[in-house]
Amino acid sequence: MYSNPLEILSNVVNLLLEQSSLPRPIDAGDPDGEPSRESRYPTSPSRHIAILGPTASGKSDLALELALCNPNVELISVDSMCVYRGMDIGTAKPSNATRRLVRYHMLDVADPSEEFSVKRFQSEATTVLREIEARNKVAVLVGGTLLYARALIDNLDIPGRWPEIAQRLESISKKDGGLVKLYEMLQRLDPLSASRIEPSNARRVIRALEVVLGSGRPFSSYGPGLLVHPPTSFLVFGLHRTKQDIHQRVERRLAAQLEEGFLEEVRTLLDRPRGLSRTARQAVGYAELFAYLEQRMNWEEAIGTILKRTKEMVRRQLQWLNRDPRVIWLDTYGSSLSVSGTQTSAQSSVVLNGILGASNASNT
Repeated sequence: MYSNPLEILSNVVNLLLEQSSLPRPIDAGDPDGEPSRESRYPTSPSRHIAILGPTASGKSDLALELALCNPNVELISVDSMCVYRGMDIGTAKPSNATRRLVRYHMLDVADPSEEFSVKRFQSEATTVLREIEARNKVAVLVGGTLLYARALIDNLDIPGRWPEIAQRLESISKKDGGLVKLYEMLQRLDPLSASRIEPSNARRVIRALEVVLGSGRPFSSYGPGLLVHPPTSFLVFGLHRTKQDIHQRVERRLAAQLEEGFLEEVRTLLDRPRGLSRTARQAVGYAELFAYLEQRMNWEEAIGTILKRTKEMVRRQLQWLNRDPRVIWLDTYGSSLSVSGTQTSAQSSVVLNGILGASNASNT
């Protein structure tokens, strides 16, 4: 019987491995062999899995359980802050002991002093993905940075970076009425992008203007955009929890992180001689504790702001996932995909094969 998400995903992994249409390496005896051109996503049949969801939904624990019970699974983190060494507690990064049990990728690949872009993530993670395919394993993306996930799932056309322009725009955004002026500029230069971005989302407004001013092209001209959901070689699963449950888990997680030494971790980062990049400094939780240690916020303000920003992030993550018709929702309370504990294994297998069949049909 398939009565929980772990059982569903375990059987999906087995079915993916059994499919006769699985892409194979050019030379199965060569560990460095490149997969054939035909095996490269996004046009191949379902080959890999993504486990996505809002912060504190339990996706990392589920992915770990899946990898522990199936040695053919390797995990790729899609978290924009887990790439940084030394940012461990506040990102809920898997411990070293856990990472000795299963194969994780895209953790601790950058120094906190470095700017780390989605383009760099896509390049490095794509290499990892090809290596996993060459080993005939199933890759499982797991994390909450949905732009990073989409960069892999949909092979997005990612524009470059123009740091000096970004710094000037960020400086303007911090002045009274500055963000409003930047958004109005974006409306004039790239109205389509402006229509897709919330005026209060400083990071995205600045990024869109950075690309427009740096490249001379509208930000919206890079690929079909995030509102398009084309066929992909990934089966995308989302974890469902009630809003109240997620908010309670967010609060409990922050309390546990602080008890584990989150503030001390932040103090250590501040003392680093190489400093911190703009990206690392903006991380939810870290930014507020930096402000507390630098006496720009009191303790109550810092904690309140962390919780507020985290819950706002949860809302945006759910908006992203709810817009994507490819997401297969898993109920974290016990039933999913209409597969209840009263069904037989044969009936559940029909559902699972239906998922794979529908996904593969959309890729032809």
